[in-house]
Amino acid sequence: MINTQFEQHGFFHVKGFYTERELVQLREVIKCFHHQWIADNKTFYQTKAVNSAYLTANTYLDEAQRLVLFKFIASHKLMAQVDSILDSAAFINTQLFFNPVNPEQENYWHRDMQYHLSLLEQQAALSGPEVIHCRVALEDEPGIELVPGSHRRWDTKAELATRLSEQGYSSSDDLATGQVIEMQAGDLLIFSANMIHRGLYGKDRLALDILFCEPQPHVLHFVQDICLPSAKMLSRLEDDSAFAVTLAHQE
Repeated sequence: MINTQFEQHGFFHVKGFYTERELVQLREVIKCFHHQWIADNKTFYQTKAVNSAYLTANTYLDEAQRLVLFKFIASHKLMAQVDSILDSAAFINTQLFFNPVNPEQENYWHRDMQYHLSLLEQQAALSGPEVIHCRVALEDEPGIELVPGSHRRWDTKAELATRLSEQGYSSSDDLATGQVIEMQAGDLLIFSANMIHRGLYGKDRLALDILFCEPQPHVLHFVQDICLPSAKMLSRLEDDSAFAVTLAHQE
């Protein structure tokens, strides 16, 4: 059912997937990371930032805190959802999404791949490999807006002009094809990175994204070695398969 829904629409939303009890320790670790990241990136944070990355690296977190993140990612609970979509899931990265400091800052429609691929390459990428975001809402938030089915089809003229801010359009303009997915703390939203989407700012927005992909070298070259668990950490995880697949391709 999950696979069918994802294949058709490019996403699925599980309300209340995590309990508050399951989020407490995770939230503490993430807020520790966030505070240090802000201190280290003051200008970027104050002017335009809406997300950070590489939470599982040892840059801001100690080994115990990193293990909390690795255990959360490699839980049977989450990996069962991931494995329902990807036959052989490989871990890529983590990201943290938050509100911009400037309340007037506008969001923007995009496909993740548009920042490193040409238009022709973007069209080709719609046939694979698949990259997915597993978004966990840590607080109640306005959520995200998606264009259902756009993970398998190219943009309409209006969608392309909007996300590229061309022909008088702005990437923050509303799209008639958009669907808003409001999220509450504990919700899980899995969606294709290839689809047209935009974050919605407001409330106490704080969401952890865990990215997985089909193990293709041109995708896995984005992986940072410092974000992967040690052999000792791997032995303490419920389901280390996604990390193991990534590590196998790093050798």
